[in-house]
Amino acid sequence: MATMPARELRVRGRRAVRVGRPPRELAGEVDARILDAARRVFLERGLAGASMDEIARLASAGKPTIYARFASKQALFTAVVMRNLAAATARFEDHIPAGETIDERLAGLGVTVLHWVLAGDTIGLMRVAISEAPRFPDLATTVHRMARQRAEETVARLLGEAAQSDAGDALPAFAPERLAATTQFFMGLIVLPVIVRALFGEKPKVLRAEIGPHVARGVAFFLAACRGDGVARTRGG
Repeated sequence: MATMPARELRVRGRRAVRVGRPPRELAGEVDARILDAARRVFLERGLAGASMDEIARLASAGKPTIYARFASKQALFTAVVMRNLAAATARFEDHIPAGETIDERLAGLGVTVLHWVLAGDTIGLMRVAISEAPRFPDLATTVHRMARQRAEETVARLLGEAAQSDAGDALPAFAPERLAATTQFFMGLIVLPVIVRALFGEKPKVLRAEIGPHVARGVAFFLAACRGDGVARTRGG
């Protein structure tokens, strides 16, 4: 039997290493590299301008490795957005709204959420999703729905905890069956106006300087509606 040349043996050995699956303990590290690289490219070039070749190069991963995890560029973008949101909401896992009164606790919650919204890549990724809505409407809708649901679940839990501390002054708007609707009003009044301004290009530094007064006004109006049961009546509750 002919002996295989040493050079060909080395080449075949390298190929075998490339096509093999990474060890289980390294799979998470590969995913993280891919998502980090994709986030960078999406923020710089948008979804349409992003190249899977460039993402693969930055991630030091082959395109087959990427497609084995994410079926398309749209699926990869969705994963990037959801990882960003999961990392942000994880900060609130052990967060307990602080303050002597519900007014103080809700104001502190609003300030904390808005500083989170303006930090990192949250606004940038939202801009990418919005800019691609004409070409990929299903993608934009899916990303928006998932992000909104995750954010509202987190804020609803925090609102519930803030209200529970005032057991002697329980407000109907914070009852479990009404909390989802109350959360939507809180988000619409406190959070969304700042997000819209950021999406339209207002400087984060300017917006951060206005967070305190904006939240104070919004919480006062919000709680006035809650104490008058205006939130419940508006939702037919």
